[in-house]
Amino acid sequence: MRIQAGQLIPLGHGIWVRSDEVVAVEPVRENRGPGRRARVWVRGIADPLIASRSEDAIRRDLVDPSEVLERARRLETTVSQVADSLDRVPPLLLRMIKQETGLDLKALAADAREATGNGTGRRPGRRADTSVQQPLLAQ
Repeated sequence: MRIQAGQLIPLGHGIWVRSDEVVAVEPVRENRGPGRRARVWVRGIADPLIASRSEDAIRRDLVDPSEVLERARRLETTVSQVADSLDRVPPLLLRMIKQETGLDLKALAADAREATGNGTGRRPGRRADTSVQQPLLAQ
């Protein structure tokens, strides 16, 4: 891994450090749950800073070029929007598309949510589709 020099890395709560000044990153395991905060040692500062971001998030920002990170964030947002849009397709149309093309848009939306780490992708207050899918035409 190569640290991307000269990038500002957010630690949370309005704290930013230069990527090439970070000496070490350690996850904080006590009192906050795993993977939620990290200790960050910065050259020239005796005590570590407590970041409100995970060790993995900070590490990604340290080693990935900022253009790649921004592109990945935009891509993740777009994939999430597509998955949410597919949720609004009427069940009858989903069945017709699957029957005519073999493309399962519901499964595609679920795969998109899993790939972006959004779990079910359901927002609070949204109903899950509970309709039973039946074939359109009898064979």
